[in-house]
Amino acid sequence: MRPQRSGLAAACPSVSVVFPGPVSRESCCRFACELLKHVLHQRHQLPLPYEQLAYFCRRAMQDGDLIKKPPSVDPASKKCQQVLMELEGVLQHLEVMFSLTLVPRVLILLGGNVMSPKELYELNLEGIYEGCAEESLKTASCVRKLFHALFVADVFSELKALPVVGTVVMLQGHRDCGVDWFRPKLNYKVPTRGRKLTVNLSCNGVINVSSSPPQHVTSTWEDYVWFQAPVTLKGFRE
Repeated sequence: MRPQRSGLAAACPSVSVVFPGPVSRESCCRFACELLKHVLHQRHQLPLPYEQLAYFCRRAMQDGDLIKKPPSVDPASKKCQQVLMELEGVLQHLEVMFSLTLVPRVLILLGGNVMSPKELYELNLEGIYEGCAEESLKTASCVRKLFHALFVADVFSELKALPVVGTVVMLQGHRDCGVDWFRPKLNYKVPTRGRKLTVNLSCNGVINVSSSPPQHVTSTWEDYVWFQAPVTLKGFRE
């Protein structure tokens, strides 16, 4: 299915992707993590894609060891290490959160503050049918489908470059999920101002009866609250 996208002049452009079957909880977590890394690079908060940046940072550390020079003497290398450490921490805690609860929505907030960000990227997973690993679509193929949709929609090319800003991750989860790293924000309302892009993911096709129904019907909305990551990811440029 061709991804749907409204014009950039619209209040809320969106990209919609429909998977031809159920996906696993682990896949949903991967979607959130990969979208976060992609947004950070596309919006100029990382000088390279995450995997490349991590590789070059590790190589710089090894080269520093070879010539007996601590990598910390290079300010850029030290900043790179700090940014990667903070981002890897958020990604790890996202994995924990997804293991504890269904996550209907994820927000990536750039600049400003959580009430009034400069840019907001929402991952909407409400239409996902969740299946076990054996009956679910392969994660890699689903990630490729998601990024193909983003590429075709071309949602970033017309945006003005952002300066280095802070990025905050928020997500919805069950109020009793037991997470201790993310901070509950019981009265949080999704901002209506600022540039927003919504990525809607859903499933159709042959759905096994053992698959969970779409996330929004598995529990009443009163059981879900917003949680905020307790760290702000700082942008980094070479």
